[in-house]
Amino acid sequence: MTTPYLLALDWGTSNLRASLLDGSGHAIDHRSAPGGVMAVKNGQFSAALLALCGDWITQFDCPLMASGMIGSRQGWKEAPYLDCPATIVQAAAGLTSVTIETTDTGKPAPQLHIVAGLKCVDAAGEFDVMRGEEIQIWGAGLPPQSCCVLPGTHSKWAWLGNGGEVSQFRTFMTGELYGLLTQHGILGRLMDFEAAQKTFHRDAFAAGVQLGLKGHAQMSHAIFAARTAGLMGRIVPAGLPDYLSGILIGAEISGATLDGKPVGGVTLIGDDGLCVRYEAALEVAGIEAKRALDGTTTRGQWLVAVAAGLVRPSP
Repeated sequence: MTTPYLLALDWGTSNLRASLLDGSGHAIDHRSAPGGVMAVKNGQFSAALLALCGDWITQFDCPLMASGMIGSRQGWKEAPYLDCPATIVQAAAGLTSVTIETTDTGKPAPQLHIVAGLKCVDAAGEFDVMRGEEIQIWGAGLPPQSCCVLPGTHSKWAWLGNGGEVSQFRTFMTGELYGLLTQHGILGRLMDFEAAQKTFHRDAFAAGVQLGLKGHAQMSHAIFAARTAGLMGRIVPAGLPDYLSGILIGAEISGATLDGKPVGGVTLIGDDGLCVRYEAALEVAGIEAKRALDGTTTRGQWLVAVAAGLVRPSP
């Protein structure tokens, strides 16, 4: 095997993903397990980590870095939030370290370096935070003055400054709202989810996006259309999930672009399925969208590790 230079961990709420990176920051090997922060009981984070890649830690004498919810208040140790605008250099200087408890007494206990999150304050004076997405943003290698979108349970819109720093961002609870409305509310009663999973009802989705774009200021009213459209037979039950999804994403886009559409469009970072939806929604909104390359998380972790002096790239 090629000599590993860094063991990089993407440790989120639900999953733990480990990657061995070579001297250029490219992945040599991957492992994953459903051992996210919420699955670890009684603070047994060392045990969870060793269960997945204890052999790597024993075999390879390389630094370990983690990003994501492992640095949250519910994680191994809370890593502080850096104020925006924030750079990779600042993230590298603000790493939080924890000791991995192993049974190997012949070596010094290995250290895990956790990347800090970011915080900013919006126009209303309210805080916003991210933890893990900043690594993906830096790993995407975006040009200055870019805007990027990271779809998800809590979607993030982030804007970069002249030096590639994350200057500001906004969080939209679009995915979580969709789950709550369909699983725990009356809107889901008319929806045929089994049929919806087989086909993307693009027309219903686009109609929802249009309504969300126009009605974001009255979103709780616009959302009710996902029930009346079914009651009145305007949209078939299998199309209603996509219609509601469109309403919520359209409202998100409208809210995120109140100050104007991003010059040069946006870059989408994340899951393919969600990015397809956002591409379609952004097209309806008249905003150009492009995809970031895969591997943004490990590239971002590598860049922070280099900036922190934990690794030196191979010649």
